[in-house]
Amino acid sequence: MSETTVFCARQVLTMDANMPQATHVAVRDGRILAVGDASCADPWGGGQLDTRFADAVIAPGFVEGHAHLMEGGLWRYTYVGFMDRLDPQGQRWPGVTRNEEVIARLREVATHEPTIGWGFDPIFISQARLNRDMLDQVSTERPVAVLFSSLHLMVCNTAALRSAGYLEAGDVEGLMRDAQGRPTGELREMAAMFPVLRRLGVDFRRLAAGPEVLRAYGASARRAGVTTATDLFSSLTVQDVDATLEVVQASDFPIRLVPAVGVVDGDPVAIARDMAQMRQRSTSKLRMGAVKLMTDGSIQGFSARLQWPGYLGGVPNGMWNTPPEVLRGLIAGFHASGTPMHIHVNGNEASAVTLEALAHAMAGPGPRDHRHTLQHGQLMDEAQFRRAAALGVGVNLFANHIYYFGDQHVAHTVGLERAQRMNACRSALEAGVNLAIHSDAPVTPLAPLFTAWCAVQRQTASGRVLGQAQAITPAQALRAITLGAAWSLNMDHEVGSIEVGKRADMVVLQDNPLTVPPSAIKDIAVRATVLGGQVFEAGA
Repeated sequence: MSETTVFCARQVLTMDANMPQATHVAVRDGRILAVGDASCADPWGGGQLDTRFADAVIAPGFVEGHAHLMEGGLWRYTYVGFMDRLDPQGQRWPGVTRNEEVIARLREVATHEPTIGWGFDPIFISQARLNRDMLDQVSTERPVAVLFSSLHLMVCNTAALRSAGYLEAGDVEGLMRDAQGRPTGELREMAAMFPVLRRLGVDFRRLAAGPEVLRAYGASARRAGVTTATDLFSSLTVQDVDATLEVVQASDFPIRLVPAVGVVDGDPVAIARDMAQMRQRSTSKLRMGAVKLMTDGSIQGFSARLQWPGYLGGVPNGMWNTPPEVLRGLIAGFHASGTPMHIHVNGNEASAVTLEALAHAMAGPGPRDHRHTLQHGQLMDEAQFRRAAALGVGVNLFANHIYYFGDQHVAHTVGLERAQRMNACRSALEAGVNLAIHSDAPVTPLAPLFTAWCAVQRQTASGRVLGQAQAITPAQALRAITLGAAWSLNMDHEVGSIEVGKRADMVVLQDNPLTVPPSAIKDIAVRATVLGGQVFEAGA
């Protein structure tokens, strides 16, 4: 008979309505054998008592339903974001608050190679917008580029623009110009960015692949209490599966990884065939077969597609990464093949177009339990949530945005009324939509307890409460980072709650997020995670 371990805790939060709380969890063969009190394993022959967490709280392992492996890879470049940030090893990098600080930090690391910064967002800085002339102060000879935090925009120096032929280019969508028609150095969205990125050797695929990146991502997730995490615009191919499995299947790799392959065009039938091949090779720790579609851009970058009245100040509407006519064909093809879709929709025009395309696709062949999920959905309103619910479509809202960008959305992008109902978790729940919430790491830090705090408190960085009517309870937020996110990944039968038969994935917390003051949820320490019964200590 396999050995049974009985974990003892001050309290066990199960997320199981039949037994919401307990004190002991029995684990055998990597699965939950029993839940209850100290005698719960007795009918199964008893087990070895593990008391190291007897003074702590055990909850289901957190599920990060929207993040990216680049959380592990981008740290090879220089962080120049506005707020302090921890790297995968736990080292704190101070934020930069002025253009001069960005330039100084890039000068410190400048070599004969291209100099790359990341995490920047000009919406936080009251000075003139960072431009090519400022970055020329780092170097006039070598390319210099700064990736915005959303990864939908970047700004380059003159040498970087020259490398892609942009100094002499004609009408290029996303190549921003000043009043005299001179390129400013700012590039918006992928079509404009990729020619420069290629020449600078910045390969988003390499930033999200390889043993070093995978292990760094796993370390970040473990430290945050995450036991299942996505790579939600993955460049994984059928040929990459063996190398990825070698890392992920190792006993010291602390999470289950769920990549969704990024698609902006192509033949959905052929792509779905590849996804089916990957799905057949899925394991308990590498779950494959879904795709991620990209519609618009980012609201704070003014590249998301908004319905009337659009952006404040008459700023032109955003851009389509995937034009609506192409999007409709992709959605129809993937739905008919039974391929689960995660669809990026930041602006409410993007969510409206996507819901219409999904409704059209679902009138044809395809599964009823499809698990298609709208990602971000930041400006979705009650009517759109009701339509999503009618279609069986879930939403994964970007709750962190309220803290990181809420003040800026009020002042610069959409104004107070729309900002108050951004990432409208309560409206989604009241409409009957399956709700998950996320960090979109590396856009914001991977930290589900902080994400839950954002959805409960709706507090901005300045301390104002933005949209109290859309706040949810701690219990609802905890569900959104466990079972809600697991549903969006079609894994709620395996993870997301502590129930008999499910995988023994748990997080050990210093305090109970359901009983501490809501303002303290983000500060609860993660002591350990448990993956399939294997303990990963916080300091390991």
